[in-house]
Amino acid sequence: MAILLPASAYATNPFLDAADDKPVFAKFRGTEWSEDTSNEEIPLTARVITTRLAKMSWGAIFKIEFTDLKSRASKKREILPDYFIVTDDRIVLLNEENNDAAVKKISAMDTAPPFEEGDVRGISRGKLDHEDAPWTTTIEVKGDECTYLASHNSGHFAKIVWKKGVGLIEYAMGYGAMADGFRLKRQK
Repeated sequence: MAILLPASAYATNPFLDAADDKPVFAKFRGTEWSEDTSNEEIPLTARVITTRLAKMSWGAIFKIEFTDLKSRASKKREILPDYFIVTDDRIVLLNEENNDAAVKKISAMDTAPPFEEGDVRGISRGKLDHEDAPWTTTIEVKGDECTYLASHNSGHFAKIVWKKGVGLIEYAMGYGAMADGFRLKRQK
């Protein structure tokens, strides 16, 4: 099920948009690794739920949840939900202590709040490089995909891939030299 609409009565982003506030479900598959798996990559599956929580004239707010995570690892993996503020040209991580309260406050605003460049997780065109040593981030649109790649000199990384007309298609993160992490890709 596509989550984008070509025309809408409010600001739209080609990589994350919704026709309504109904949750959209997708299956993701990939691998996970940790010290519990002897740093070996083992299969991991998840159900990802994308829900538009609010829409405003200047954008929208989405919640992306990772549920029903399954693997043979002895320690059950948990991936916390992410909240995103979406405008015509940006997908920005909402990273507050109480994201639900922040959604109510931000959705009542007449204009988009100011964003920290380090919180941007997607752009609608071009390329954006950001450095906050020791982190280096590149966000780039190529064809119908937008890729967010952040890396730390210790080996930590994060990767998010958005696809026009679909939304989130890849989500990965890891800590240090394969100490812990996962990669998940949307299934067709």
